Amino acid sequence: MFRNTARCLDAIFVIAGALIAHWMRFSTPIALSDTQRLLIAFNCVLVLLLFPAFGVYETWRGKSLPAMLARVATAWLVVVATGLILVFTLHRMDAVSRLWFGYSTLISGALIIATKCLVHLCLRNARRRGLNHRTVAIVGAPGFARTLLAHLQNAPEAGFMPVAVFDTSAELQGAPRARMGRLPVLTDLDSFASTVRSEHIDEVWLALPLSEEHAIYRFTRTFRDDFVNLRFIPDVRSLTFFNHAMVDVVGLPTISLSATPVPPPQMWPKLLFDRLFALAALIALAPLFVVLAAAIKFTSPGPVFFTQMRKGADGRPFAIYKFRSMSVHHEASGQVTQAARGDARVTKLGAFLRRTSLDELPQFFNVLLGQMSVVGPRPHAIAHDDLYKDLVYGYMSRYRIKPGITGWAQVNGYRGATNKIEKMEARVKFDLFYMQNWTFWFDMRIVVATIFKGFVGRNAY
Repeated sequence: MFRNTARCLDAIFVIAGALIAHWMRFSTPIALSDTQRLLIAFNCVLVLLLFPAFGVYETWRGKSLPAMLARVATAWLVVVATGLILVFTLHRMDAVSRLWFGYSTLISGALIIATKCLVHLCLRNARRRGLNHRTVAIVGAPGFARTLLAHLQNAPEAGFMPVAVFDTSAELQGAPRARMGRLPVLTDLDSFASTVRSEHIDEVWLALPLSEEHAIYRFTRTFRDDFVNLRFIPDVRSLTFFNHAMVDVVGLPTISLSATPVPPPQMWPKLLFDRLFALAALIALAPLFVVLAAAIKFTSPGPVFFTQMRKGADGRPFAIYKFRSMSVHHEASGQVTQAARGDARVTKLGAFLRRTSLDELPQFFNVLLGQMSVVGPRPHAIAHDDLYKDLVYGYMSRYRIKPGITGWAQVNGYRGATNKIEKMEARVKFDLFYMQNWTFWFDMRIVVATIFKGFVGRNAY
């Protein structure tokens, strides 16, 4: 019923947009030409046929509002483009006002999108108040079940209400808990099935590891004759550090266990900020660059800049730039010796540059070239990568995104040499936390923290 009403409204908005556009364009009583009527009718038919194909009328419960609105906008643009092709095919484009066509496209699209947004927001508000909800029973081990319950508690607008938990680990751990918070915890499958049926629970979420194929089959067989919605939410926490989204690859549903943690469209604000910030920094710091370059050149023989190969996003190598802080020396192939307190290789000026992080400033060139980001995990020497990738779990996952000039680990005190594996483990832990919880405002927080406390460090020799 609701979907049919939504379809009728969308068709009405196509007509309304065309009529309003005609009044705006011609300022006369509404008298549409035959070509305009044909185009409007054709667009109405296309809306009824194509919008369902784009999933416009699927439930938006628990889904991202911007993503769903983008889907609606894409579907509407496809309808408009198809209508435009029809007019060209019939050689009637000269009978259609381009301004009217543009107005009608914008107005109808705005009415369709605004109405769906309004309905979605009203439903979210109703679900927060306990209305229009779907009841859920969770099947899984207590640890992952609690994680799902926390997600549902933090997203009341999705309208999922947990009512029971089935503990799959009870046989291994002995006597199970009687309750998990306010929810009853069941361990007998028959009792669980009776509860689902008697309370008319809408959905059963199977929060199980990928290896529990037999358990998944048991539950699907138990509820094969019931009209309950079974969802499989794989527990893959031990396999990777990132969120696990279902994506379509050549028509096959897949789960990325190790991939870039943030979709590229969400990274556009970060990419834009990186280039603008780097350009502004290089312009503002140009006089300082000249002074430091002259000081380095006059105080010790050798080049002004130090370059070294590092790994970038997805392991792509690039040459990182720094102001030279050591006297020129050569090390054995594949060996990189970290600077230590009182290191004779570090010049007097270089010691100051390293303590204040001024030696890192040329990396804004790397940011401007797109090789680095202002904020991200710090890149290490490739020799250190080869060493720590087998010693620190998740070490190489840091390179799933662009490395940064500063990062969450640095503003929390993890700068300079990592002469103990515990220091590297802690640094990696902070880097992975940053990647899992990245937002543009998290970046801004790190930039501000770097300005106030991130430049000087005790561990930078």
